[in-house]
Amino acid sequence: MAEAQIILSHSRDSGIVAIASGEQYPWAHTALAQSGFRRGDGVYHLPADGNGTTVADLVTCAKRHRTSVHTSSRRFIGDAARDLARRLPGQWKTSVEIYSRPAWQEDLVPWIWDSGELGRALQYERLPYAATLTDPVQGTHLLLVERPGHQHDYLLGAFAPGPFDGGYGDPHAPRGIVLPPSPGPAAQTITDQYLPAYDRAVHTRKTAAVADTLDRIRTEHHTWTTMVASGPYGDTTPLGIDALGTASARLLDNAWGDFLTVMDHAPALLEQCRPATTRWPGDTDALAQLDAALSDAETVREELARGILLTRTERITRTWPAIETWLAHGERFLRQARAATPRQRSASAGSVTPPTLPPGRPAPRR
Repeated sequence: MAEAQIILSHSRDSGIVAIASGEQYPWAHTALAQSGFRRGDGVYHLPADGNGTTVADLVTCAKRHRTSVHTSSRRFIGDAARDLARRLPGQWKTSVEIYSRPAWQEDLVPWIWDSGELGRALQYERLPYAATLTDPVQGTHLLLVERPGHQHDYLLGAFAPGPFDGGYGDPHAPRGIVLPPSPGPAAQTITDQYLPAYDRAVHTRKTAAVADTLDRIRTEHHTWTTMVASGPYGDTTPLGIDALGTASARLLDNAWGDFLTVMDHAPALLEQCRPATTRWPGDTDALAQLDAALSDAETVREELARGILLTRTERITRTWPAIETWLAHGERFLRQARAATPRQRSASAGSVTPPTLPPGRPAPRR
């Protein structure tokens, strides 16, 4: 690939669109500006105001700035993303991301949540630009790229869902899909195949996160209980918690820090649980207790976030009962969560402010 290049495509609304790429992409920017192209929304547009600018002028100018010019066989990717978004269930927002330098593309690799061709393409193929589709209600962030080595197809996958830190190498990741160029069939494929698979993968990953967290808390609590039983505090109940001083404080601080993971993921899972449709309809009462425990713990978290000062004893007294409830009934929750199926996405949703990017994910380059 040339050190600097310009990729031309056609947009339904903007006419000829130009994107600069390559390690020396500023050369391409200079050629575009000197040729009369105008920049907006991260890309350059050929003006339609009769100023006499032509693609031939751009080619001539680009040669002077050691920049090659290429014409894409596809329409502008921003148009492709918007056409898909209009046909998907919910309210989707789109944007175009420019990866002029390969390093900018590489920044995405840790955050892409894919076990198929899209993840490999991001690692091993050059993708100078892409489009994102975001459903702010569901918190779903999709990535659309032109399929390398093909004239018309696209690849679509997802970024790791918040509040997970990253997606690369996650065994729960869904497999991205190949999309045809026609927006109708492509959107149908996303709706019928990809989004259900994505939602199942999110559900499974959240369930695994809760299971791992409860196992960790339970193991640490068992260690603490063993210390109590083998020491001079053998008649101390599990929350005669001041009995062991530092060891107790460490246990409870760690338990609260870990339990935040349960608080992040369990509410959405509880909404999916339908005990009456499973082999364990008697779990209903236990799930209600778990939900109430989460509510109590969430009140504490909100108070702390607002800067309300709680002593360690106050925090422990108010949060440990919730943790104990989850240790007691966690297995009932997990079997219900594993038996649950995420609901189908609604075709309509209210408009809300889009969420922030997942923690640590690089901001879009434009």
